[in-house]
Amino acid sequence: MGYDDNNIFAKILRGEIPCKKVYEDEHALAFHDINPQAPTHVLVIPKGKYVSMVDFAAQATPAEQAGFLRAVGKTASALGLDAGGYRILANHGANAHQEVPHFHVHIFGGKRLGPMLSGGAQPRG
Repeated sequence: MGYDDNNIFAKILRGEIPCKKVYEDEHALAFHDINPQAPTHVLVIPKGKYVSMVDFAAQATPAEQAGFLRAVGKTASALGLDAGGYRILANHGANAHQEVPHFHVHIFGGKRLGPMLSGGAQPRG
């Protein structure tokens, strides 16, 4: 799957579509999800053109990778989620229901979250 310059996150990065920004730096932009699945639901996207975690891990520079990871942590802290905890999720491909072909991380928090996956054994930790 190649990068689509017309995906919604690319348009947000170009300022063509507004977002409710939480955090921004040279490597990443974080904003509230328009269809929240928890009291706090924020997306963090890298500013580079990456389709998935695999693409990001293979193609992003070490500075982009470190900067993105720092942005995720700074965003969670800015949202006041450190004390109560939060969940980070990244979907990859159709089986994981990735809706936008631009790598992104979801941050969920603001309440006690349920099991990560429905059915079967639940992961611990």
